[in-house]
This record gives sequence, structure tokens and C-alpha cells, in this order.
Amino acid sequence: EVISDEHGIDPTGTYHGDSDLQLERINVYYNEATGGRYVPRAVLMDLEPGTMDSVRAGPFGQLFRPDNFVFGQTGAGNNWAKGHYTEGAELIDSVLDVCRKEAEGCDCLQGFQMCHSLGGGTGSGMGTLLISKVREEYPDRIMETFSIVPSPKVSDTVVEPYNATLSVHQLVENADEVMILDNEALYDICFRTLKLTTPTYGDLNHLVSAAMSGVTTCLRFPGQLNADLRKLAVNMIPFPRLHFFMTGFAPLTSRGSQQYRALTVPELTQQMFDAKNMMCASDPRHGRYLTVTSIFRGRMSTKEVDEQMLNVQNKNSSYFVEW
Repeated sequence: EVISDEHGIDPTGTYHGDSDLQLERINVYYNEATGGRYVPRAVLMDLEPGTMDSVRAGPFGQLFRPDNFVFGQTGAGNNWAKGHYTEGAELIDSVLDVCRKEAEGCDCLQGFQMCHSLGGGTGSGMGTLLISKVREEYPDRIMETFSIVPSPKVSDTVVEPYNATLSVHQLVENADEVMILDNEALYDICFRTLKLTTPTYGDLNHLVSAAMSGVTTCLRFPGQLNADLRKLAVNMIPFPRLHFFMTGFAPLTSRGSQQYRALTVPELTQQMFDAKNMMCASDPRHGRYLTVTSIFRGRMSTKEVDEQMLNVQNKNSSYFVEW
């Protein structure tokens, strides 16, 4: 939804934008079909049909290719082994076929982005199975995951810790970049910062998708630094197993107080490093930063950004590791 909006595409897949930049690299995320329709290069999979039906019934349901919905009938029942060994193993080949079709339609495949939760059975068990299978097939492509980890206070099921523990091992071995998100922190951002009284999953997803689109803006729009998933990995990861990132996002303001804020570089930087803006419920002051990457969008001077980054490093030097 966010990405369609950035590229000026409506829910039927037709383009209604006003800028050539939107179309210039639209094929990063979309394939052009007949009649000028743009179809997102996305594969949706689950072990039960219910979630797919809700996606299909939603506003952007007609956008996706019907062949790219892959689902089982039984569900994993919050059981990691069901998702990884029994139910998931039966479905995985058809998912890989769809992935292969999409990958063959690419000119230069950069990598895969995957969203899953580590609390349930499908996202954790089958998600990690898919990662290892894709890893076998495309060993030199970047595998980036956005993983919703079970949070300390908000819990849906009793077995979340087990599912997450089993998955993290797989993520350490097979993924290249893992963005850690958790629902509790996202709820907190909606409550405290955006002042929403009853946040829906739609609001949480909007926060996550804003962060996701931020990672790939450099691929889709012109900028001064031509970053991509691989360069992010190269610059961020000191040791191959340490690839778990926490995400902060700015500017986040409530609708009412929007006009009183000045979006300067110092303000954005300060908000971005604020513990309240982290999308996972962990206080950065209790640990150390190994590396930090800041991606800025919009019109701003590079000099100012560089000064701010130096400033952050000098001010918080105790929180950065001495290399």
C-alpha cells in the first residue's frame, strides 16, 4: 500500500502519478502486465486459507497475481515443527515454484525481502524453511527478513518463546539481514507518539511498511548515495552472524501537532535515536551500538547530515563500540 502510493499506483494496478521519477524505476517492485497494469512482484504464502481471503477482500486485493497466493488447508497450529517439517514441507515446493517464476522475470535479482512473525507456527517454522530453501537455490543473493519477535508483555500464544528460539538459530545461519520488530513497541509508538487510542493491525503494518520502503528507497528513487541491500549488509555487518538490526523511524508525530514541528536534520536525528521510536522493545542505552546506518529521504544538504552524524558519534561515544 505504501509502496503503491509512493509510485502513484491505485488499487487496480493502474498508474495515476505525476512524476517521471515514479515510473523510472517502478520495475524494482512491479512487473508491467498487458494494458499498462502494474503487478507487484510478491509471493504470499500461509498454511491456512483464511488470511489469504482477507488480503483478497481488502482494498489492494485485486493488485496481486492470483497465482502468487500459495496456501495450505490445515494451518500450523502455532507449532514450529508442523511449519518446518510436516505441513510446511508439503507446501514448500509450490512456493519455490512461484518464487522461481518471479525470479526469472527479473533482469538483475538483488535479493529477497520476507516478512514473517516468529511467534506462530507458519511464520517461524515454514518461514525459516523457505529461507533455507531459497538460500540453496540463490546462494549469492541477499536474504533480508522483517521478523516480528514475541514481545515481553504482549503475548498471543503460550509457545511463542519456543517458536522464536527455534527460528533464531535458522536466521543466524541462513539470513543476511534481519530487522527485528515487535508488536509491543509498535503499539507503544501508536499510543505515545501518534496518539492513536485504539491502534489496529493496519496502523502497525503502516509503521513497518514505512520502515521497509525506507530500506529500498535508494533502489527506487535517485539519490546521492546509491545504496542497496548488499551495500547495507557490507557496511553494517562486522561478523557474519551479527546481522540483527533494530529499526528506528522518524518523523513520527500525531496528526494534531504536525504543524508545530520543524523537520530539520538535527530534529530527525534526535528522534531517530530515541528509545521511544525503536520498533523493538529494547532500550539501546543498556547495550552498545556496533554500527548505525541512517537513511534520509527528501531535500537536505549532505554536509548537514554528515555534521549531525559526527555530532551523534561524539556525544554518545560511550554507546558506540571502540573498534
